[in-house]
Parts: sequence; structure tokens; C-alpha cells
Amino acid sequence: MSTAAPPDPVIPSPRALTRALEDGMYAKATTAVGRMFLLSLTGGAYIALGFVFMVTSQQGMTDWPVGVTKVLGGLVFSVGLGLVVISGSDLFTGTTMTSVPWLSKRISTAVMLKHWAVSILGNLTGAVAVVLLLFLGGTHASNGSAWGLVVLTITRSKVGLDWHQAFFLGILANMAVCLAVWVATAGKTATDKILGVAGPIALFVASGFEHSVANMFILPMGLIIKYGAGDAFWAGEAITAAGVDVDSFAAITVGAVLWDNLVPVILGNIVGGAVFVGAYFWAAYRRDDIKAQEQAARAEESQHPAR
Repeated sequence: MSTAAPPDPVIPSPRALTRALEDGMYAKATTAVGRMFLLSLTGGAYIALGFVFMVTSQQGMTDWPVGVTKVLGGLVFSVGLGLVVISGSDLFTGTTMTSVPWLSKRISTAVMLKHWAVSILGNLTGAVAVVLLLFLGGTHASNGSAWGLVVLTITRSKVGLDWHQAFFLGILANMAVCLAVWVATAGKTATDKILGVAGPIALFVASGFEHSVANMFILPMGLIIKYGAGDAFWAGEAITAAGVDVDSFAAITVGAVLWDNLVPVILGNIVGGAVFVGAYFWAAYRRDDIKAQEQAARAEESQHPAR
């Protein structure tokens, strides 16, 4: 029995990689809406699971050097994007790179925006589903409420950002995420792809950049803990040791979650992915090719005019 040939160890050139990225984004943007939504559900859920891993890693780390704890959190968080890439799931932040086939005039503005909208809705639904499963499972109260305390602390810091800060941190986060997808596209094996996403994702998480889909998990998780955890949670050992209570997290409100974080972060993510990565690589590697194709098509038409 013959065996499959091993993958070519040589990664594509940046020009070929840009074309592969464009083809991949075109395929995602033009898939059936039902399938698009299903793949977006897992995109949101897998990023949520990556954040669950990160929160778990941060329990009891207050005495560790800040840089070490942040890098550790970023590395374990990268599991989420690794799952997204290997499973072919749809992640809104990555889908902003449908700007590449849009710039090449392969999809319309309406198709691109529909893809973004479906991805956001599916990602949010998948992330909130994980929130509910964790809350019903009592994970927030684990280790003397230490797990929930990490969530509340992160949530409070996120809604405490100024609007412009959240926007610019959103740009930076999706630059890192889309570059991770770019590197993963070059990978030939699962190991390549997973290692490829780990560095850029650890960079953005450790640096405190803002990722809208990750926030679709952590912010609802913070809200449900604050408003629904009950007295037993607030009497937990970790909460007592930290000297905090529900009033310490008064800044966590639905309005703050939506307007002070999700709206500016989503807009920043669009700029970071669609412009600073997608349009950049298109301008660097695809624009001249598209112009040459258009010129060749016009020359062919002039030689063989329609009758």
C-alpha cells in the first residue's frame, strides 16, 4: 500500500502566501450562511476555552513577577486560536482579512459585511454558551472563589479603559491575531500551525491588547458572576483574603461592557485586521498581480472584441 508523500518542508513565498490567504478568506466569505454560523459558534467557544485556561493559570499568581504571569497566561490562551485554526472554525477577528479578496474585487462589500456580521453573532453565541456551562458547573467558585476573582479583576480592568484606549488596543490585538493566522497559513503540519500561533497570541495577551471575541467571553462571565454568584461565592476564601466585595466591582455593568469595551474593541479589531494586515499584504504582494491581470484581460478583449 502506498503512503502519502510528506509535505513540502519549504513554506510558500510571501507572495504565494498572500494568494493562499486570499483564497482562504474568499472561501470563508462565500460559504453557505448556515455553515458559516456553525463554524462561528465553535470559533467563539474555542477562544472562550483558551480564556478559561488563561484564567485558571492566573489563580494564586499575585506573588509572581508580573511579566512571568502575563506571558504564561498568553501562552496557554493560544490554545484557543490553535483549536480555531486546526478545526477550520470562523473567528470574527480573522474574518476581517476578507478585505483581501474584497480589494481584489472577488467579493462585494455586502458579502464581506454579511460574513463579518454572521461571525460576530456566532462567536458571541458560542462564547456565551461556554459562560453558561461554566457558571452552571460552579467553576467560578472553585478554589475558594479564586477563579471568579480573577475573572472579576480582568473584567473590571477592561471596562475601565478609556474609549480611545480600547480602540487602539483593539487595533494592536488584531494585528497580532491576523499575523498569527498568516503564520499558521504557512504551516504544513498541525505542529507548525500551533507553534505559529503561540508567539503572536502570547504577545497580545501578555501586553494587554484587546480582542473582541475573547471579551465576548470574559465580560459576560464577569457580569454573571457579579450579579448571580450569590453569598457563598462572596464569602469564599480568596474573596475574603483580597478584601473585596460586590461593591468593589461596581464598574462592571452591561452598559460599560457594551459601550466602553466591545464597541471600540470591535472597531479597532476591524482596523487592525482589515487594514494593517489584510490591506497591507494585498498592497505589498497582490496589487501588482491584480493590475497585470486586468491589463491582460483588456488586451485580450481589444484583440478579440465582442461582435
